[in-house]
Amino acid sequence: MVKYSTSLDCTFGALADPTRRAILASLMLGQASITELAKPHRMSLPAVMKHVRVLEQAGLVAQKKTGRTRHCQLAAKPLKDAEAWLSQYRLFWEGAFNSLERYLSQSEPKEDQKWPRRNRNRKTHSS
Repeated sequence: MVKYSTSLDCTFGALADPTRRAILASLMLGQASITELAKPHRMSLPAVMKHVRVLEQAGLVAQKKTGRTRHCQLAAKPLKDAEAWLSQYRLFWEGAFNSLERYLSQSEPKEDQKWPRRNRNRKTHSS
């Protein structure tokens, strides 16, 4: 039976957007303000704040307001959960590739098939 996780859905939903992935990459370097996060993107501060809000709802970012400045920090737990979910499939594919490798190494190579030579002296029809 397949077990669905709402938090995993939120994580992958948040990671589906390239701007949000770029914001997370910036936050890997350390805490940053919304203004600092917005600099590399061609969008308004409210638009960046919406992206940060999605990341925060997914648990990927924590915000703290100091005066008028909002500081963001990366929260790694949802990424660890996503990695754990993906690792199940990595194990599946590694097993499948290992089986294929064993099968191919046990198979005897067939004789090289001789293909008929192409007649290079054939005349071609020209218009």
